[in-house]
Order: sequence, then structure tokens, then C-alpha cells
Amino acid sequence: MKKSLTFLFLLLLNIPVLPQILAGEKLDFEPRFLIDMPTSGVLKKGYVSVGSDLMPGGVLLTRLDVGVFDNLSFGISYGGENIIGTGDVTWYKYPGVNIRFKIIEESLTLPSITVGADLQGKGRYFSDEKRYEIKSPGLFAAVSKNYRLLGYMSIHGAISYSFEQKDGDNFANLAVGVEKTIGSSVSVLLEYNFAFNDNSNEVFGKGNGYLHAGVRWAVAEGFSLGFDFRDLLNNKKWSPNTADRGIKFEFVKKIL
Repeated sequence: MKKSLTFLFLLLLNIPVLPQILAGEKLDFEPRFLIDMPTSGVLKKGYVSVGSDLMPGGVLLTRLDVGVFDNLSFGISYGGENIIGTGDVTWYKYPGVNIRFKIIEESLTLPSITVGADLQGKGRYFSDEKRYEIKSPGLFAAVSKNYRLLGYMSIHGAISYSFEQKDGDNFANLAVGVEKTIGSSVSVLLEYNFAFNDNSNEVFGKGNGYLHAGVRWAVAEGFSLGFDFRDLLNNKKWSPNTADRGIKFEFVKKIL
């Protein structure tokens, strides 16, 4: 599987590009995620996105998403721990899959609403509890609304139900976030994950929730780079660090 995914990514990189802007006021696409939380964005029909998250512990997670129809997209993801660094690599046990369908388009009075499923968590994977450091959303519904305010400001909310429940936390979860453009090519992000499904175990969440902040920069047409500050409330019991740092990038192109 690893060789097949690598071949597919390399093949996509050789397809002629139709440039797109991925951050700032000239944004061509709705974001499908802020930092971890899903938004109501859906990849446009005929477009492909390849993106990666680099996180502490040498974690590298890569996603491939395809816009199947105007309001329907499908994706697959895979990664592992200690990929960047020294020592043995620990691959995730299974790839993650995601599908999303936009049921309501944004209008002057209504937000856009998307439903879907995303089985990809983030960070370290705990085999005994069969869960990721940041649980996958699982089934979710997301709402997003955009406003003109010295550029653009987007407000997002999501409710989700993760299938990672062996740790004993099986509540539905909520997340909220905001994105604000700064100029034509930069956006700043703030996201709060209430972590209702990660607050009663003695090993994992403390009950503070996960507060993340980030920056996105449209480096060139079709390519964006991001920098994230994660877990600003020091919610992880098993980590001595107050906050993590991560880097992400995304490349989008039209293939059909």
C-alpha cells in the first residue's frame, strides 16, 4: 500500500496545473479544515489536493483528496511516527478515509452546511487504546459563514462523533473556530476543540479542551504553507510540554 500511495502522489505531481490561491483575501477554495476541525468546505469537482502535516515526534501525515462532484469529495490519508528523525518508524495501523457532502450552500442569510465522515486522527497512535493523540472526527456535521471585515472573516463550528472509544470516552464532541485574512495571501486561524470525548481518562485529556492557533500563507498559486501552535492550554496529561508546533502544506490542481 505504501508503494502504491507513493506512486499515485508522484503521478499527480506530473499532471498540468491549473493554479489556485489557498489563503488570504484572494482565496479560491473554502478550507476543508482549520487546524484539526473539519469545516463545511468541499473540494471542487475535478480538483485534487495533496497535503501533509509535520508534527512533534517525527509524525508525518499525508492526505489525498479528490473532488468527485461539485458538492462531494473523497479522500484517503496515511502516516506514521518518527518518520522525521532517527530510529525505527512506526506506521499507522490503517489508512484513514474521509468523505464529505455539502447539503446547503452559503447564502446571504444562511451558512453552508456539510456532513461527512473522517476516520483520520492526528499525532501519536496509542495501540492499547486504539486511538490517536487527537481523535479522528468520525461522523461530523460542519457549518461555516463568511463575512466582509477588513478582508474576510470566516466562522466555523462542527459537531462530531468519533469511533475511537476504547479509552472509555464516547461522547459527541464540539469544535469552533475562526479564520481572518490579512492581505491577499495570509490568513490567521484560531480553533477550540471542547474535547468532550477526551476528558475522563486518567492518561489523556485534562478537561481543558484543545486550543490551537495557526497561520496560512499562499506561497505560490496552488501551494500553501502553514505553521501551527497546538494545545496552548496544555490539555495532554501524557506530554510535559505546554504547546506543540507543527508545519503543514497543501498543493491543489485541476486534473479534469
